[in-house]
Amino acid sequence: MSEIEIGRGKRGRRAYTFDDIAVVPSRRTRDPEEVSISWQIDAYHFELPVLAAPMDSVSSPSTAVQMGRLGGLGVLDLEGLWTRYEDPSAALAEIASLDPARTTARMRELYDAPIRPELITERLRSIREAGVTVAGSLSPQRTQQFWKVVVDAGVDLFVIRGTTVSAEHVSGRAEPLNLKRFIYELDVPVVVGGAGTYTAALHLMRTGAAGVLVGFGGGSAHRTRTSLGIHAPAATAIADVAAARRDYLDESGGRYVHVIADGGASNSGEIVKAVACGADAVMLGAALARASEAPGGGFHWGPEAHHPQLPRGERVDVGTVGTLEEILVGPATAADGTTNMMGALRRAMATTGYTDLKEFQRVEVVVAPYGN
Repeated sequence: MSEIEIGRGKRGRRAYTFDDIAVVPSRRTRDPEEVSISWQIDAYHFELPVLAAPMDSVSSPSTAVQMGRLGGLGVLDLEGLWTRYEDPSAALAEIASLDPARTTARMRELYDAPIRPELITERLRSIREAGVTVAGSLSPQRTQQFWKVVVDAGVDLFVIRGTTVSAEHVSGRAEPLNLKRFIYELDVPVVVGGAGTYTAALHLMRTGAAGVLVGFGGGSAHRTRTSLGIHAPAATAIADVAAARRDYLDESGGRYVHVIADGGASNSGEIVKAVACGADAVMLGAALARASEAPGGGFHWGPEAHHPQLPRGERVDVGTVGTLEEILVGPATAADGTTNMMGALRRAMATTGYTDLKEFQRVEVVVAPYGN
């Protein structure tokens, strides 16, 4: 890809967001009922290629169960309010009602309560008893402290999620998490990320991860570009990581690592474009925070919003558009792509003639920014 001269001393590659690209129809169309949008990672099969983001405004034990029953995967934040408080409902309601000027300070106080290992066990147990796939998430900083509690609680999929996660973290203060050794010794599949570049993703794939989350500050509740000046436009990032998946498949002799778009997709059209760029599935935050059952009560935030030294996110008002079922599988209540997202994905695949997600990753796309 050609570089653009920013100035005499710096050149940069042009990167694209979902708004910059569009899917192109092909010569064939299909019946939407004959299209499959199912997805499988390791031994776990899902009817919908959707993971609910491990954020307190999105995932609770009850919504994780509901996600599982609808065909997706709910991922619980094991460092969130659900593992700090016996009953976090009061804290969740308070966050939703806070004056914007007080939000960051008060959230820091609420999230200063210690994480209780027995609550990690209890929350994961309640999901398991419902008979759905169990997934929990820790940050790289907390993984070494709590991983055994999580595995002993019977988690099926272990998610290590941060704003950015590398396989080569360097620290002079403490021994960093050795991802390759950790994943090798673990008995459950691990999904790790975010990664925003080909090289970062390839290194994460070499650790033995079953899936890589693609994203860096692209979500609606993140302000990483504003605070740190760092951003990986979603369409280009997914395409780059998909290329790393292809090359690692050859390098490893056939080991397939799943690419999961994390951030930047808040409506059905963006989910379609994420798969078209190479994603196997999407992790949704704001899109699912709009559900009437979402614990955020129409507000959305991530762990970056209450960082004790440098917040890189904020609480945002996303409103409520329908039930979780309406958002995922319909019926749609409006034509803005916020409800019946999976019906829209199925329709887009049928309109372009593809029968499954892997085939649809080969669909033609064009650079067509909105307004042009």
